[in-house]
Amino acid sequence: MTDTRDFDIVVFGATGFTGKLICEYLKETYGTNAEFRWAMAGRNLAKLEQVREELGIDSAVSLLVADSDDKASVDALASSTRVLLSAAGPYQQYGSSVVESCARLGTDYVDLNGEPLWMKDMIATNDAAARESGARIVFSCGFDSLPSDLGVHLLQQVASAKFGAPLPRVKCRVKAMQGTASGGTVASFKGTMASVKADPSLFADLVNPFVLTDGFTGPDQPPGNEMLFEEDLNNWSGPFIMASINTKNVHRSNQLLGHAYGSDLVYDEMILLGETKPDSAGGDMALDMTLQPGEGPSKEEREAGFYDILYVGSNEAGDSVTVQVYGDRDPGYGSTSKMIAEAALCLAQTPKGHGGCFTAAPVMGERLRERLQDHAGVSFTVL
Repeated sequence: MTDTRDFDIVVFGATGFTGKLICEYLKETYGTNAEFRWAMAGRNLAKLEQVREELGIDSAVSLLVADSDDKASVDALASSTRVLLSAAGPYQQYGSSVVESCARLGTDYVDLNGEPLWMKDMIATNDAAARESGARIVFSCGFDSLPSDLGVHLLQQVASAKFGAPLPRVKCRVKAMQGTASGGTVASFKGTMASVKADPSLFADLVNPFVLTDGFTGPDQPPGNEMLFEEDLNNWSGPFIMASINTKNVHRSNQLLGHAYGSDLVYDEMILLGETKPDSAGGDMALDMTLQPGEGPSKEEREAGFYDILYVGSNEAGDSVTVQVYGDRDPGYGSTSKMIAEAALCLAQTPKGHGGCFTAAPVMGERLRERLQDHAGVSFTVL
């Protein structure tokens, strides 16, 4: 896997809540005799040393110091590795210089961002440079939005093989989920809301499902912002907190794949609430607005968490395909840390093609889906 760069993967933000989980996963899953070389990076060497010692990571795993406000240090970091895994958010605050360096220097990149306004800016300012350098900038490689991105990708592959065409209507419905947020998620949410408050014109982008499909607008999409009874599912459905980013990424994947899902795709995400109308939507991931960066669910909470999601595709002829995606840890952190680590490894092992700003399905698709099933406790089942 190696080439002339010092490392195959560098985890930037390794001392943060999710960054530590990623490093722990790499150590426990692949040990120190892996076929890839990885390093931990952050702003503070003493904290990096502390985390490496706490996690029992071998001293052969290098520690790199970089600050997103110090462009020279970010350039040095990007130049040292084939894939830069960024867990340093909120991304609108700490991520822009990292993406710019990777795009310019030809370094592949994955992150966990669920910040669509920032993604739009990054695509506009860095896609051309990434195309020129060959860098593959792959956004949203955690719970937002790999289950949806890869789940819909599989569904439409099955539909095209079975019916000769993709299915124009796809519903994502969360059957069950248990998990909590971290301080990093809360900070990202607050940052996005602050941006909209400072510039109310951004609200239109925030609610636009096609904000990441430059030059293309598909059919009207369901709003997904209130409870409704769905006769085809015999269930009440309510708003799903991740829908605002996942739907945008699915539509971007569709565009990048040459509209392999059809230019008439209608896609929404909601959470199932039961056959009887509940008093409130409920059932969603908790978002404790008092959490600070570095805080999050305990090990016991992460291991007790899970998610069970259905992707149901249909057309007017009555054809249908259903895909179930199941994760064996809490979605935001236990599962996310495993998913992004595998995404970085998959990208490092995927031969270089065209550069640019991507979502996961167009670049890694089946390869990543298989890795998640083999290593990360995420199953994709055609029902």
